Amino acid sequence: MQLRIVVLPGDGVGPEVTEQAVRVLREVANIQGHNFHFEEHPAGGVAIKQSRTPLPRATLDACLAADAVLLGAIGSPEFDHLSPAEKPEAGLLLLRKSLGGFANLRPIVSYPALAAASPLRREIVEGADLLFVRELLGGLYFGEPRGIMRNGNSTAFNTMRYSVGEIERVARVAFEAAMKRQCKVTSVDKANVLETSQLWRETVTRVAADYPAVALDHLYVDAAAMHIITNPKRFDVILTENLFGDILSDEAAVISGSLGMLASGTVGGAVDLYEPVHGSAPDITGRNAANPLGAIASAAMLLRHTAQLEDEAADIEAAIQAVLSAGYRTRDIADGILGHIVSTNEMGQLVTEALAEFADMRHAYHAV
Repeated sequence: MQLRIVVLPGDGVGPEVTEQAVRVLREVANIQGHNFHFEEHPAGGVAIKQSRTPLPRATLDACLAADAVLLGAIGSPEFDHLSPAEKPEAGLLLLRKSLGGFANLRPIVSYPALAAASPLRREIVEGADLLFVRELLGGLYFGEPRGIMRNGNSTAFNTMRYSVGEIERVARVAFEAAMKRQCKVTSVDKANVLETSQLWRETVTRVAADYPAVALDHLYVDAAAMHIITNPKRFDVILTENLFGDILSDEAAVISGSLGMLASGTVGGAVDLYEPVHGSAPDITGRNAANPLGAIASAAMLLRHTAQLEDEAADIEAAIQAVLSAGYRTRDIADGILGHIVSTNEMGQLVTEALAEFADMRHAYHAV
């Protein structure tokens, strides 16, 4: 298979973790005989320094011409003095809007070997496996009007806005995903207060009628926040709007043990976008200490959802689990665990080696 992947390393630890994700993808291509072409471009703070814009036209054009985009991380405190429209994060929002991906998929998995890394009790997290489907192009992040009125008593305002069409299309992504999992969707809203949530609940309920095999329930966002911590195994697919999904999926990182473990993929548009959930982590930038597993797992999602290479994606995920089961840890998941503390580069190498072993076993099985 031929696959053109645009790589946006971004800021902070983004280049460090993205390097390991690309390393694993190159190993997949080498083992399976695929032709993956990687093209690197600046985005975020690094692009501001080079061209005074967080998303240069050349970068956006390359992304629009790609099969998929692999992103590291965007943002840096050195740009905090800029207006929201000028900051690195504005480039990320523009990229998402330009690519058109409206559904952000965020799997949350409790790896057996990492149950002790979570601050939650083992019996709560062990076996948890849930998928957030977050609407990504609407709500407060994109709604108009928005702004700050500067006067003697300055006022700031944002608009939460959703149409039936926007809700319906992301709801269908959630129900289709549930059909391949445990056939349950939990829709999260604030319908007791917000009109947008009332429309959200009405629309999701109507879409559910097209999926009779899938059980649907509704939760207010505050109740959902509690249940994610106290009983995460009650969930299968969690469907929610932009802001709620952003907050709740980060909260759910405690199930996996660290934000560094979480992958994401944004689908539904012209080009799919994949990135780890964590930020740029300026406090550990350049120390070879970042956890690359979220970025590597994002690469697995790229192979599964964009390239339809399910076996290769499963091999990467199995390699991650094998390395964790062998006791290897980056520092963010090492607290309270006996094991080997490894660097970003070492973790990437370990996953690459484990991937080769799984591929060898697969080839041997098919040969028999």
